[in-house]
Amino acid sequence: MNNLMDKLTIYDYGIVVVYLVTLIVIGLLSSRTKEQGAAHFLAGKSLSWYSIGFNMWATNVGPSMLLAFATVGYTTGIVAVNFDWYAFVYLFLLAVVFAPRYLASGVRTLPEFMGKRYGPGTQTILAWYSLVKMMISWLSLSLFAGGFLVRQILGIPMWQSVIVLVALAGVFAYTGGLRTVAKINIFQMILLIGVSALLTFLGLSEIGGLQALTDRTPDGYWSLIKPANDPDYPWYAIALGYPVAAIAFFCTDQAMVQSVLGAKNLEQGQLGVNFIAWLKILSLPLFILTGIICYILFPGLDDPSLAYMTMVTNLFPTGLNGLVIVVLIAVLVGTIGSSLNSLSTVYTMDIYLKHINPDADSRRVTQVGRYTIIVGCFISVLVAIAIDQIKGLNLFDVFQSILGFIAPPLAVIFLMAVLWKRTNKMAVNTLLTFGAVLSLGTGVAYLWIFPKDVYTFWPHYLLLSFYLFLALLILGVILSLTVPKSVYEKENEMAFRFQMEKPTAKVKWAWGILFAVMVLLYLVFS
Repeated sequence: MNNLMDKLTIYDYGIVVVYLVTLIVIGLLSSRTKEQGAAHFLAGKSLSWYSIGFNMWATNVGPSMLLAFATVGYTTGIVAVNFDWYAFVYLFLLAVVFAPRYLASGVRTLPEFMGKRYGPGTQTILAWYSLVKMMISWLSLSLFAGGFLVRQILGIPMWQSVIVLVALAGVFAYTGGLRTVAKINIFQMILLIGVSALLTFLGLSEIGGLQALTDRTPDGYWSLIKPANDPDYPWYAIALGYPVAAIAFFCTDQAMVQSVLGAKNLEQGQLGVNFIAWLKILSLPLFILTGIICYILFPGLDDPSLAYMTMVTNLFPTGLNGLVIVVLIAVLVGTIGSSLNSLSTVYTMDIYLKHINPDADSRRVTQVGRYTIIVGCFISVLVAIAIDQIKGLNLFDVFQSILGFIAPPLAVIFLMAVLWKRTNKMAVNTLLTFGAVLSLGTGVAYLWIFPKDVYTFWPHYLLLSFYLFLALLILGVILSLTVPKSVYEKENEMAFRFQMEKPTAKVKWAWGILFAVMVLLYLVFS
């Protein structure tokens, strides 16, 4: 049922070849402007709102979203769309609270932002933690999902799948920096929307339309808010646990925020963040609905993670299956390319230039960034293979739980640093060291040592993330109140006070309309 290779024709191979040639041409044309040093990583501060929105969405929409959203749509309905729709609150927080401070400070990375306030030690610790986060949450999870799909299509081992995929994605990040990645991602995401919409249309046509779809789905499949006794996604777990990951994911993650740092100006950055919030509304018709339609057309799948490929292999007409391979390449190149560029930025700017070779010229900086991309590719392959060993959770929960265990220290320190002047270096550094060990150690125990399917004492992973966040927040407040500020903080206190621009009328209208639409959607699907 899921063997796509048997259905490929000369037309499919032709589609793949045309796509790859187009991708290479776009990459070559966009990389003709050779930026060196920081400009290589931030596209020379040239990104407009649509580039920012598409690039952030491309970073977010990896193979994991295609695979995991279809899987959870098959098993539970639309509840998982909360993980995209609820995000508009935290994207707004990025646009109006964090982005003005990031851009006013003139930083190239988020560790640099924290280092300006708390000193070089904090910058270094956060840089290493950010590298770990990007290696796991972006590169390895996306590679794992891409490898999982390729394994379904070709039947080859995971390690072979991920090596091929990361090699392809790494080429564009290596050669062109953020400008190349951003321009490629505009093309990629338009393609993704078109092909995903076609799959949804074919599925609805097979069922008999929207009315037949709603008539044939189980009770509760169209509800965003599940009761407190729901075993998978009780409303309070999402309400309390999701914000922790969302703040860390959208407001403090270099891979997501880097496009905003490369904005022409603050207004373009804020409109770009608004644009991705609109794009995330498409998760329901483009990704979740695929799984729900599969539940109706192909009930009783032995493995719900096969939902996406089952739809593809049974609904796409002969000659168009190459489009599916193209989309898989597109979403992987989008996510991995953006992530590798962010990884190289943090290592080069916050570690290499800060501690190893402060006098490096622009050419050497660019070269080190490219070497970092190569190393990142190797490590991400190893971690992706380790993720393949996790048992007892569906794919969607694997992805979300890993993010949930990485997030608490980052969410706490950035919220405290931005919103509370009393936050000090001791609190931040403690949360980044002890807090990281506590949070990541709990995650390792939950996912590998005492897996949830065997040891049933664990609370829901979203609640566990919230409990970790709360414990670290209390610790941070206590340390900030009891330990005096360091000499560095006192000497640089005025340097961290920025003259920030206020949102323009265009920004206010864009966000006001979005809020109205999101409230309406939640009322309709509650």
